[in-house]
Amino acid sequence: MSEHAATKLKPADDPAYRLPACLGKFQLPFLGGGLALLLVGLFLAFSVQSNKDVSMPRFGFSAYLTAYLYTLSICLGCLFFVLIQHLVRAGWSVVVRRIAELMMIMIWPMAVLFLPILFAAFQENALFAWTNPDYIAEFVPERAWENKKLFLNPTFFAIRAVVYFTIWCSLSLYFWRGSVLQDETGERAATDRMQLWSGPAVMLFALSVSFAAFDWGMSLAPMWFSTMFGVYFFAGSILAAHCFICVSAFLLQRCGAAKDEITVEHYHDLGKYMFGFIVFWTYIGFSQYLLIWYGAIPEEAEWFYTRQLGSFAGISIALVLLHWLLPFFGTMARTVRRMPAVMALWAVYILIMHFVDLFWVVMPEARVGHHAHVGGVLGVIACVLCAVGLLGLVLGLVLRMAASSHVVAVRDPRLRESIAFENF
Repeated sequence: MSEHAATKLKPADDPAYRLPACLGKFQLPFLGGGLALLLVGLFLAFSVQSNKDVSMPRFGFSAYLTAYLYTLSICLGCLFFVLIQHLVRAGWSVVVRRIAELMMIMIWPMAVLFLPILFAAFQENALFAWTNPDYIAEFVPERAWENKKLFLNPTFFAIRAVVYFTIWCSLSLYFWRGSVLQDETGERAATDRMQLWSGPAVMLFALSVSFAAFDWGMSLAPMWFSTMFGVYFFAGSILAAHCFICVSAFLLQRCGAAKDEITVEHYHDLGKYMFGFIVFWTYIGFSQYLLIWYGAIPEEAEWFYTRQLGSFAGISIALVLLHWLLPFFGTMARTVRRMPAVMALWAVYILIMHFVDLFWVVMPEARVGHHAHVGGVLGVIACVLCAVGLLGLVLGLVLRMAASSHVVAVRDPRLRESIAFENF
């Protein structure tokens, strides 16, 4: 990385640092359209016919949980991106860091949107199987449940959720305020303070995200356990965050913002991280599968066995071929990473596959007995509409927030270094 003192900076109030009008006009359409799609998706999800394999309330709440985890994972990934950039004093990322900051602050509305999931946790068999006494009596050994029920109960579940969101909301607000305040003051001490607190913040983030993944993903199957599941969720989150930043940067530039600040070099670096986290996600997923399948412990292996039956068998194969193999080779070449439009397309594609991954994690548990079911065409459409709607709603809030701030950290002391950044 090189820093050129001759690099000229634009004034902080330059229009290139503001949200372009061609993006700002989508605030209300995203808010209204996102809410409408979410409501339609939920209506369809709760309309999926109940039979011996599918529980209607659980399918509806599971569809919402899938959409929720999808959007939240991007927010959390962006929070980690911001934390790690401050921790290592990264210069290259300053021009794209504000994109991540805008998404990480959406953890606040996501805390409110968690209420339906919290409500479901207090309803018998609405979402989590451990709330159904009949299921516990039939499928969970009494001795195992004696140990698990101390952790898997609605009250403690709610307390843990409050702790998670307290940590995430506090971290996102602290780093958001510090960055935005620096836009006005140019105070270097703000950078030093954020760097100082980023270390403890990363540790809090790691623990809270892991336990949240256990609570909201792994506990859907009360008898299943994997110490790697938290890392698996994190890997998908940070991959999705880099993809979101890449797409957002491309759209900003297409509309005239940060055209001179975000360069091919930044897309190249984002591409390297996208490629790296594709490998990381694959490594964690394969390691988890290999250890559990080789161990052949019924309580562990059943989770994967369920996903090798029916429609989910095809999704399992698709994840290997389309979430790993295709983007692995597609983003490997240096020439590809230095083509912003191509990288933006790959980023959109990976974001779609990230949704498929979470669908594969959550939806097999929307059942009564042993047989997982996608809910037919209606069920798939409902899940997609929920995810698109919830993400659209949050993006509308992002645009609203961006309209009142800068899209680049205009007075960060490393801005000149970031603009002059080169890959060697």
